[in-house]
Amino acid sequence: MKKLLKGIFYIFLIPVMFLCISNLSIKFFSKNYVYENVEEIPKRKVGLVLGTSKYIIGGGINHFYKYRMEAAYNALMKGKVEYLILSGDNSQKEYNEPVRMRKTLLKMGIPSEKLILDYAGFRTLDSVIRAHKVFGQKSYLVISQKFQNERAVYIGRKRGVDVIALNAKDPKKKSVYLREFFAKAKAFLDVNILNTQPKFLGEKVDIGIKESRQD
Repeated sequence: MKKLLKGIFYIFLIPVMFLCISNLSIKFFSKNYVYENVEEIPKRKVGLVLGTSKYIIGGGINHFYKYRMEAAYNALMKGKVEYLILSGDNSQKEYNEPVRMRKTLLKMGIPSEKLILDYAGFRTLDSVIRAHKVFGQKSYLVISQKFQNERAVYIGRKRGVDVIALNAKDPKKKSVYLREFFAKAKAFLDVNILNTQPKFLGEKVDIGIKESRQD
């Protein structure tokens, strides 16, 4: 009976230890590359804005979205980046994160030629790797909340890309942090064991040379 209980204990202990170690590893690795203050950020040619839904279930603005748009606006207007890649999910006809971000930023006064749409940012990993392999950026700024920025920086830098991040204001929802705990563990696996690649790559885009208009 003792051996059985001991076996059950280790079955539960090992996954818990992996979750904790992977989360701490990503947080520790990324801490020197994640910025709270836009004024302190080194300049980069491109900012990568990670997509999310504009609205919450039941109606109303998603504040994660709102604060990301504000952070992206500030980074561009303060001259920290020259262009913004708007990367998000476009897997359904009625749900298009990049287009919604573009519409919001245009209303805020960002010129259309400064906005580049990435329709295949289905996951943080996809967005981060595509910014390098599709959009040709070896050094860029990620814009999202801190919890996601930590993952993005970890994924990018482990793949040899000079990624830094600007933290947008955080609405601090407990359910998001619980989900993030598992997302960091998945990112750790993707980078260190599975060597996961984006769902789609595609033709390369030269930012600043030949932007396509996406009105």
